[in-house]
Amino acid sequence: MALEHGERPLEEGIRTDLREALDYGTYLDLDRLLSAQHPVSDPVHPDELLFIVQHQTTELWFKLVLHELRGVRGYLEADDVDRARKALARVKHIFRTLTEQWSVLATLTPSEYGGFRDALGPSSGFQSHQYRGVEFILGNKNARMLGVFDAKPAVRAELQDLLDTPTVYDALLAFLARHGHDVPADVLGRDVREAWVERPDLVPVLAALYDDPRTHWEGYAICEDLVDLEDAFQLWRFRHLRTVQRTIGFKTGTGGSSGVGFLQRALELTFFPELYSVRTGIGGGPS
Repeated sequence: MALEHGERPLEEGIRTDLREALDYGTYLDLDRLLSAQHPVSDPVHPDELLFIVQHQTTELWFKLVLHELRGVRGYLEADDVDRARKALARVKHIFRTLTEQWSVLATLTPSEYGGFRDALGPSSGFQSHQYRGVEFILGNKNARMLGVFDAKPAVRAELQDLLDTPTVYDALLAFLARHGHDVPADVLGRDVREAWVERPDLVPVLAALYDDPRTHWEGYAICEDLVDLEDAFQLWRFRHLRTVQRTIGFKTGTGGSSGVGFLQRALELTFFPELYSVRTGIGGGPS
């Protein structure tokens, strides 16, 4: 039967009377979500909405990343490697999505951003507590950062918990120790409130996994998952750097950081340094 006026008829089974049912918008709380964008420029700059949506979307993804990484830590503590790997796979895909998302913000030209940048005041992504939480649970801990959130007790408490509890890497190393690998006792008993620093004595432990992955498949595979995660995270950081550079050049950041220079130094941070160092000895040297 030909369509009249180009209209597509509804299938008979589609429910249209939702007056007493849970509908899509209610389930997702769209009234609140879609009314949470409040431009501060005056008059409102047409490109500020892009800037707000970009960062709000990122925060939603960070919420899921933290949820999944807490899950990874718990699964490893319970020796449930399959679920830990599944959650890590999800986080890797989230960071790939976040990396590609920078291409949308990169359409904001310097003159467009300059039209509302001053209205942002000192607000900055540096103040994202969820980003800081992701760094904490992956090992880049810094107790001094808690002071940024003194005005928000609930936020500070969440970060304090992530500061005081083991990282994903701590959970992995404890898992390896429980399964017969000679992880140094002082590594297992370290102060988890401190930022992770490379431990050369861990490299031989990891080398045993990489030298015989068939025998040590679970440990080997999850180590590679963490390398994948770090790569995805670093690509996101790099794309952030390039987006900022093309938008504001080498201006100081709104939060007072050095901008591009600050982001450049972040690229030097490594969550799981031994998982990269172990590669140097794999397969031997040149003949």
